[in-house]
Amino acid sequence: MGMTETDYLEQLKALLPLGPAWPKDDAALLTRFLGGLSAELARVDSRAWQLLEEADPRTTAELFLDWERVAGLPDACAEAFGGPQTMAQRRAALIGKLTTIGGQSAAYFIALAASLGYAITITEFELHDVEDNVEHPLYGAPWQFAWQVNAAEDTVGVLAVTDTVEDPLAWWGNELLECVINRLKPAHTLALFAYT
Repeated sequence: MGMTETDYLEQLKALLPLGPAWPKDDAALLTRFLGGLSAELARVDSRAWQLLEEADPRTTAELFLDWERVAGLPDACAEAFGGPQTMAQRRAALIGKLTTIGGQSAAYFIALAASLGYAITITEFELHDVEDNVEHPLYGAPWQFAWQVNAAEDTVGVLAVTDTVEDPLAWWGNELLECVINRLKPAHTLALFAYT
């Protein structure tokens, strides 16, 4: 934690030369002058500690919009389909954008959907060959590049304790999920969406 006004005053008084021309008692004019300087030094010290908080996207408040701008947020999906996002959603998107390295596995897309507030499963299609059971679906060669996202028909999100008073009480829809998955899926694949 930073130093207080009293800490700075004591430091400034300790730096004064010795002698009767440099009084250090509380009523002296010089001590009151140093008190004014110590108040400003404590304020600057406090702001320096706050800057450390602002340097971390997980704790930033004043510089949050700058962090979003640098990360390219809100992205096209959030603007087009997401509607008004809560502060917690915006912070999660920012942290995700800065820390995510991507992936192609089903687990990656399930975790991605969970970070957006969606519970999904993924179905991958296997090519049919002569060794398969006769009840196995007949998927041809193009199906090896398709996969299916299974989600609830209407996913509803509700206001959380960490949200602000400006955030909506509830939101629903799957357009954001489709947009984000289509944007991040491997380019040679086709993502199908099935809602139950």
